[in-house]
Amino acid sequence: MPLSDTTIRSTKAGLRPKKLSDGGGLFLLLNPNGSRWWRLKYRFRGKEKLISLGTYPDVSLKDARDRRDEARKKLAAGYDPSEARKGQKTAEQNRATNSFEVVAREWFQLTKGKWEAEYAKLIMHRLERDIFPSLAKRPINEITAVELLTVLRKIEKRGAVDTAHRSLQKCGQIFRYAVVTGRADRDPATDLREALKPAPKQHYASIKDPKEVGALVRAMRDYKGAFETKCALLLGILTFVRPGELRKAEWTEFDLDQGEWRIPAARMKMKEQHLVPLSKQAVAILEDLHAVNGHGRYLFPSVRTSERPMSENTVNAALRRLGYTREEMTGHGFRSTASTLLNELGWPGDAIERQLSHGERDEVRGAYNFAEYLPVRRNMMQAWADHLDQLEHGARILKMRLPKAG
Repeated sequence: MPLSDTTIRSTKAGLRPKKLSDGGGLFLLLNPNGSRWWRLKYRFRGKEKLISLGTYPDVSLKDARDRRDEARKKLAAGYDPSEARKGQKTAEQNRATNSFEVVAREWFQLTKGKWEAEYAKLIMHRLERDIFPSLAKRPINEITAVELLTVLRKIEKRGAVDTAHRSLQKCGQIFRYAVVTGRADRDPATDLREALKPAPKQHYASIKDPKEVGALVRAMRDYKGAFETKCALLLGILTFVRPGELRKAEWTEFDLDQGEWRIPAARMKMKEQHLVPLSKQAVAILEDLHAVNGHGRYLFPSVRTSERPMSENTVNAALRRLGYTREEMTGHGFRSTASTLLNELGWPGDAIERQLSHGERDEVRGAYNFAEYLPVRRNMMQAWADHLDQLEHGARILKMRLPKAG
C-alpha cells in the first residue's frame, strides 16, 4: 500500500531500523536514532543496487516519488541512476572548481607579486565589490560577452567609467588565464572593447599654488619611507618627466659630470630620445642614490628583485603616505605643477613644452631634435631647482620679468 504523510508521521522508530514501503522500490528507512532516509532499491544488469534520495521531511513524500520516477526513467533508457548521480556530482564539482571567482583568485595569487601591495589590494577590492557579486559562482566557460557587459554597465551607471574600463581589462586577463589553463575556450572581454562609454580624458591632480608647492617639497624632503622612494619623489618634481620614465630610469642613461640624463627612445611616449638637463640639486640627489644602489641596473629597483623597476604605484602611494589624496596630487601631477609655475615665471613656452617632451617631430628635418632649446632649458632647469629651494624655505615669490620684444 502506498505511503501517506499521516502514516509516516504516526510511525515511531524502534530499537531496530524499520522500513516503510511506498512501491516501485521506494521506501522510507526509520533509524533508531530518529533519522528518516528515503531509499530506492532497483536492479541494473541483474545486480541489486540501492541509492539515497534524501531525508524526510526535507524531502517530502511527493519529492521522493518524483525522484524515484526520474531514476526509473534513467533505468528504462539503459542508464544506472547511481552512476548518473556520480557523474552529476562530478560535473557540479567541476563547475564549482572552474567558477569565475575560483579562477580569478588563482590568477590573482600568481600575478600579485608583480604589483605593490596597495595596488594588489585595490585590484581585489574591485573584483569583490563589482564583479564577484554577479559572476562569482558562474562557470567561467559559460560566461558570455553580454553577461559581462551587464556587470560592467552597473559600474558605468554609478559614473565610474574609468573603473569600468579597468575592470574590463582585468577580467580579460582572468579569462585569458582560464584559456591557457584549459578552463575556458575564449576571452569574451575582447568583444567589448567598443561597447563601453569612452573613458574620460585623464587630468592628473597637481598642486599649483607656490606656497603649497613649498609645503609639498618640505614634506617630500622629510619622507620617512624608503630612501629610493624619497629620491624618486624629489627627482620627480625636479625633472618632471613622466612617472614611467622616472621609475624605469637606468644608471647607464646618466652623465653626472655633464649633468645630463638621456632617456632612450624606446621608453619615451613619442618614441624619440629625450634629453633632461640636470640641475645641481638633481645631481646631488643622484650621487647620494648612486652610493646606495649604483651597482645595479635601475635607480629605483623593486623591493622584491633588482631585475625589475619599482612599481608604478610607489610614488603615488608615497604621496598618500604624506597625506596628499589622489584628488590633490599625483606623480604625474609634477609635470603640470612645473608647467604652470614655469609659465608664470616667464620662461619661453616652447622651451617648457620641449622639456615636457610635448613637441612634435620637425616636419623639415623629419626628426625630433632632442637638443632643441638646450641652452635655455639648461638655465631653466637650474632656475626651477633654485625656485623650488626658495619655495621650500618659504621665500617671497618673484616673477621673472623678460625684456619686451623690440
